[in-house]
Amino acid sequence: DRSYSMPFLERPPALDGSLAGDVGFDPLGFSNYFDLKWLREAELKHGRVCMLGCTGFITQEKIQLPLPGFDNKVATEAFFSVPAGGLWQIFFTLGAIEILSNGGKLAPGDMFADGRAPGDLGFDPLNLSGDDAALRRFILAELKHCRLAMIGLGGMLHQMLITKQGPLDQLANFQPIQYYGL
Repeated sequence: DRSYSMPFLERPPALDGSLAGDVGFDPLGFSNYFDLKWLREAELKHGRVCMLGCTGFITQEKIQLPLPGFDNKVATEAFFSVPAGGLWQIFFTLGAIEILSNGGKLAPGDMFADGRAPGDLGFDPLNLSGDDAALRRFILAELKHCRLAMIGLGGMLHQMLITKQGPLDQLANFQPIQYYGL
C-alpha cells in the first residue's frame, strides 16, 4: 500500500485516511510513536497560531500603538521593545489558556479520553457543526489553511529577519536577487 502524497514510499500503518486531510505524509515517522489525535491537535493549534501570526505581521506594518518605543513596523524588531515582564505575562497567560482549554489534560493518553475530537474546543457560535457534510468540508478547509499559514509565517519571519522589512514593504519594493557569474 503506497502513500498518496509520496507514491514511492509505503503508507505509514497508522495513517489509514480516517482523519481529514490524511494523505499518508509522515516522512519522520511520528505516527508510529505518537497518538494521531494528539498530533492533529498540535497541528491545528500551531496552524491557528500561525494564521493569527500572519494577520499580526501584516497588521503590525499599518497599525502601531501611539506609545514611545512601540512604533516599529517590523514585528521581529518590535518584539525586542517589549519589556521582559510583559513577555513573561504573555507566556503565563498562554500557559493558563492551554491548561484551561483542555481541562488540565495535556498528555496524549488522556487528552481525548472524553471523546473530544482534535481541535474541537466546544466553540461554535454560528452552529457550523449542524450539517455533517458541511462540517467535514470546514474541517478539511481549516486544516489546509493551517498548513498554508505555517509555511507562510515561516516565510514572512525569515524574510523579515533577512531584509529588516515587513511583508507589505517587501512586496512593494521587491527587487530580485542578482546572481553574479551565472
